[in-house]
Amino acid sequence: MSRPTIGDQELALLHYLAEHEPASVGEVAAGFGEARGLARSTVLTMMERLRGKGYLKRRQARGVYRYSTATGPAEAMRRAVGSFVEKTLSGSVSPFVAYLSERAEVSDAELAELESLVAQLQSQRKER
Repeated sequence: MSRPTIGDQELALLHYLAEHEPASVGEVAAGFGEARGLARSTVLTMMERLRGKGYLKRRQARGVYRYSTATGPAEAMRRAVGSFVEKTLSGSVSPFVAYLSERAEVSDAELAELESLVAQLQSQRKER
């Protein structure tokens, strides 16, 4: 079963937790939430939602729940992009590629990565 997609703030929290796991709600509230003006209760709600969606797991240690990622931020990002392409772009990546070509802020490294992905797609098509 696929996991539900997540929002920008949830993705940012997932990235933070991936770098600081395992962490308690208090630790995440202090390190992630305070800088964003989020109350501890808001951080707890976000973490529990992510846990409910299958992105986080928790384990109790010395009476405190410690959260860690069940899946990495990269998977969450792929799902978010997939959802965007399917729902917003009706499954077509052409508008996204057109946006990239007009943006003109694509770094050399990003362009090389895109070229590699296109080559990989072409290779997969030839194998079919």
